[in-house]
Amino acid sequence: MKKDNNPLDDSLKLLAKTSIIVFIGVFLSKILAYSYRVVIARYYGPEVYGLFSLVTMILGFIITVSCMGLLEGLSRFIPQYRGSKEKDKITYILSFTNKILLVTSILSAVLLFFLSDFIAVYIFHNTELINLIKILSFFVPIAVLSNTFLIALRSYEYIGSYSFIFNILQNIIRVLTLVILVFFGLNSSSTVISYCLGFLAVLITSYLVCRYKIPELFVKSKLSTKDKFNVRGIFLSYSFPLLFFSIISMLFYWIDSLFLGYFKGVESVGFYNAAVPIALLLSIMPELFMQLFFPMINRHYSNRDFELIKQLSKQLGKWVFMVNFPIFILIFVFPGAAINILFGSQYLVAQTSLRILIFGSFVASIAVISNNLISMAGKSKVVLADIIIASILNVVLNFILIPMPFIFNLENSLGINGAALATAISMIFLNMLFFFQAKKYLGIMPLRIKMIKIFFIGLVSGFILMYLRSIFISSNIFLIALLTIGFLGIYTILVLSLKSLDKNDWNIISTFWRKIKQIS
Repeated sequence: MKKDNNPLDDSLKLLAKTSIIVFIGVFLSKILAYSYRVVIARYYGPEVYGLFSLVTMILGFIITVSCMGLLEGLSRFIPQYRGSKEKDKITYILSFTNKILLVTSILSAVLLFFLSDFIAVYIFHNTELINLIKILSFFVPIAVLSNTFLIALRSYEYIGSYSFIFNILQNIIRVLTLVILVFFGLNSSSTVISYCLGFLAVLITSYLVCRYKIPELFVKSKLSTKDKFNVRGIFLSYSFPLLFFSIISMLFYWIDSLFLGYFKGVESVGFYNAAVPIALLLSIMPELFMQLFFPMINRHYSNRDFELIKQLSKQLGKWVFMVNFPIFILIFVFPGAAINILFGSQYLVAQTSLRILIFGSFVASIAVISNNLISMAGKSKVVLADIIIASILNVVLNFILIPMPFIFNLENSLGINGAALATAISMIFLNMLFFFQAKKYLGIMPLRIKMIKIFFIGLVSGFILMYLRSIFISSNIFLIALLTIGFLGIYTILVLSLKSLDKNDWNIISTFWRKIKQIS
């Protein structure tokens, strides 16, 4: 019996050890990324911050189209070929991908440059976007190619290197460059230049690290022409449906800003995007584990270790829920404090939007495991259908809920709150599809029974917090900090005293502790 538990125990410990490294990277990344956004939001104001948000949306769309779903293919096939020890196939698909992406990214850059006037004037009705988009176009190939070597590092489970390059180095370059450009008085174009220079740092560093750590990637593949044809066919047949998935998925998360920019202007986009990054704080916990979880389950899937994948998924689902639930409650109760601390009082109009978005983000953080499981099983067409349906729902809801005075003749409308409501409803719908489909195709629901107990513990702690909040009406930051500490203390004590942790949890806690001492 002990022998049967070893693979699960070893995998959980590897996830725990890796998550410490990723946590340090993600923690520093969030500080740097939020500092970067805060500098833009506070120094330039809501209008320029809105322009920056629209520019990053455009870049995201161009990168997604240029990548043609091939990055998702690499994320799936490199770990599987590692598991079956087929190194020549790995080197071939990586080389093949880089050649394709070089061509598509250059074509996209040229097209974006010449369409900059049309995009700025006819879609977003703002001429200030023209120069920003033209600057952006020169960095498109760099931004696209910066991804392939990162995926190789993650697929080979060099999570420390991956985390440092993607989470820390990239954001350090952006923050430092922005501060320098602001110091020299450069206008809003400094936001785009500094943002894109982060991609350049990622490309150079990830390439050099791969050359050093995984030199086999740069050895010419010995596959025969026939084998290359077969590998290419399998690789593309999986990847191409994900091109549409990636495009629609990217649009899904930007539809709200797109509609706000079109109907309400860049200032509304700026206000709204003060709430979005705070709501995305709930993605940190899944991110700690997903960077290794996806390549790990793909490797186990190639070895047919289905029970191990099931147990890993359930345990990970419990951890994400247990950590994110109290964070969700805190932000829901104190949305104004979170916005004011980060972006300033002029962005407090986004409080209600944040409450709505944080709910959708919490549901999505639990269901992200199911999304990974469906992708592992190669159900790319199912995932594509899901995102198409959810995106249509999102468009319809945004069209209805975001103000359109020329149709409904309304002076007051839901505005940014309507965008948040549309996104939250669509996000919950999409992730529920993932959740039930993982059960249908793989028989896996990433939940454990003790999560019910944790849920009620969180509710009790939350009601105590809200009661104390109603007594102390003041919004003093010191008082909010005390209430937060008290709430987290009550939650932790109840979780421990009511025996909500199992043997695996305690093993992981001890692994965390040993790893922290080693790092110290």
